[in-house]
Amino acid sequence: MRYVDGYVLPVPKRNIKAYVRLARMGAKVFCEHGALEYRECVGDDLNPKWGVPFPKKLKVKRGETVVFSWIVFKSKAHRDLVNARVMKDPRMANMAAKAMPFDPKRMLYGGFKILVEA
Repeated sequence: MRYVDGYVLPVPKRNIKAYVRLARMGAKVFCEHGALEYRECVGDDLNPKWGVPFPKKLKVKRGETVVFSWIVFKSKAHRDLVNARVMKDPRMANMAAKAMPFDPKRMLYGGFKILVEA
């Protein structure tokens, strides 16, 4: 069964271009190492009339927006294998050495089993 890693994080709007550069490199590295799908989405409609809005839950500050991302793998075991390869890739070490365009301490992350797929 396919498996998904999901991320939600606040990003300063002034850093979106830098984030996109980082995300494009991440997409390339993850896909080269076997990820099936890699998506990065920036907030557009963040004030819904129902539920808890992402900005409220993340305590988004003035000048920030929300990025919602996911990576799809063949299975949880495949995710673990791909992640191990990605972490050894020197391009990722180069990215980690640079200043991140967001605060990683505020990032939400988790691995998910797919319940419904259409």
